[in-house]
Amino acid sequence: MNGTQIELIQPLPGDTALTGFLARNPQGGQHHLCYEVPDIDAARAEFEAMGKRILGPTRIGAHGTPIFFVHPGDMMGQLTEIMETPKGGH
Repeated sequence: MNGTQIELIQPLPGDTALTGFLARNPQGGQHHLCYEVPDIDAARAEFEAMGKRILGPTRIGAHGTPIFFVHPGDMMGQLTEIMETPKGGH
């Protein structure tokens, strides 16, 4: 899919990163940006080579594709998700 997607999310029950974000920002707001890449392993290696702090291991995200997050302090204050483009372009 070419273009932009906006994903509306709400926290699951329990203590999650999203619940913490909403506690600090009770009116909500932009939680993170996500960029699609064709090869998650190559993208992770490139971010690490630039000295960016990766938050945790690469894992499977909500869309069933590999993802990782980059620390906001290394991305001009914005939490950033890197997601491998879903097979079939969905």
